Amino acid sequence: MIYFDHAASSYPKPKQVAEAMMEAVNEYSANPGRSGHHLSQIASQKINETRKELATMFGAPSPNHVWFYQNATMALNQALLGFPFQEGEHVVTTAFEHNSVLRPLYRLTEQKKIDVTYVEPNEEGLITENEIEMVITAKTRMIVVSHASNVTGSIVPLRKIAAIAKTKGIVLLVDASQTAGIIPINMENDDVDLLAFAGHKGMLGPQGTAVLISRKDFSLEPIITGGTGGDSELPGQPSHWPERYEAGTLNAPGIIGLHAGLQFIKKQGIEQIHEHEKKLLELCMKELESINGLTLYGTRDLTQRVAVISFRMEQLDSQELAIILDEHYKIAVRAGLHCAPKTHHSLASIDSGLVRVSFGPYNTEEEVKQFINAMKAIGEAFILAGE
Repeated sequence: MIYFDHAASSYPKPKQVAEAMMEAVNEYSANPGRSGHHLSQIASQKINETRKELATMFGAPSPNHVWFYQNATMALNQALLGFPFQEGEHVVTTAFEHNSVLRPLYRLTEQKKIDVTYVEPNEEGLITENEIEMVITAKTRMIVVSHASNVTGSIVPLRKIAAIAKTKGIVLLVDASQTAGIIPINMENDDVDLLAFAGHKGMLGPQGTAVLISRKDFSLEPIITGGTGGDSELPGQPSHWPERYEAGTLNAPGIIGLHAGLQFIKKQGIEQIHEHEKKLLELCMKELESINGLTLYGTRDLTQRVAVISFRMEQLDSQELAIILDEHYKIAVRAGLHCAPKTHHSLASIDSGLVRVSFGPYNTEEEVKQFINAMKAIGEAFILAGE
């Protein structure tokens, strides 16, 4: 199987990830932070080591500012639904956002009566800082941006947007699910206030892991309350971090697996991983452009996109094409709307959806060439069938 669906979840994982998780389950599968015995202490120590690594990697003020969640959707919900918005306040976001942002924002418009502006991409398929600045008002409280689109791969100019937010006293929330582990991010240097990302994509960890990092105290209200292993006498959630935002038993084996993914990234180097994926992107884009009846989406400036490509073929429904690639060529891709409906409205592909390929550190040029050969063969077959 050739796996080209890394924008959804990375596969395969580094072997160290499974090994670390197996060790956790077999040797110290205790409840972290819930008991004073040796096994619980080991589990807590391993989780705290992961916090420290993440704090260092992303420029967080301290490990206590790093909070673990089941997925990026939960992390983004905490950042958005927990934020102390007041009625009439304004949020600026983009048409590139995933439903993990769009649906919480919709809830906030219904429940807290906030206003939301969705910035559309320009003719090159890019969101620019100028277009974001143009829609900011005196009531804008937050800017929410996906660092890179999960449909077109287009990257937003993060530092330029952050500079605008900082100047105007606006909180910047970044969904880095498509860039964490691939493009360097430093919250301090990049002026990012809240950073959310999945652990199972570019971070190469297992599913069931995600992170929200808060650079300072934004008075977020916990959206989930419950046991934290301490302060059990309190009727409400404790005020200290990270416990305030981590009710319930953490996914210790998953977080320990994420730590192993982090170690792999550090050893390989983020820049090297990004460069490898960019070479595959360049090769694939160039070859796809030569196929008759195939339309590519997103900017052609490859310095402004990650290794995500979406396209359609005139002769073939996107879902049908994905099935053919899977069943006849053993190539795994993603077809449909990719949980990003506003992006597809912008691309005029909301009715048909698109086929998406996305690359990871283990993919090769030979795999890309096999995919291109398959696409050419499919295209020729359907041209002949229509004659």
